[in-house]
Amino acid sequence: MVKTGWNEKIETVNAQIESTSLGGYDGIGSHLTAYLYLKYDGGGQGFGGYVLGGEYAWRFISRVLEVVGVERWEQLKGKYVRVRQDMSKVHEIGNILEEKWFNPTKEFEKLKEMGKGGKR
Repeated sequence: MVKTGWNEKIETVNAQIESTSLGGYDGIGSHLTAYLYLKYDGGGQGFGGYVLGGEYAWRFISRVLEVVGVERWEQLKGKYVRVRQDMSKVHEIGNILEEKWFNPTKEFEKLKEMGKGGKR
């Protein structure tokens, strides 16, 4: 457990992907975004919500598929993952059996430093 601020602790818990969404967040599709809706003991949270464009979109979608262990977005529903989360956010998702993790904030920062990613 890691403290992130006043009384907020990052915990690692097992979760099931209850549903997903991939599309425009503003109702007209002008910005691509993706979510995993996760359920676990004591509640649930969404993972995602980033405005995705260029390399960011490819990175988010491909890394989610890789970490969960599926080949298609449609296969995500019902799969189990580990999540590192606090009361306000899911910070990372991880493979349920292997030490594979995806933290979009960290990976997007690396893309930005490398001058890749395009518009986000």
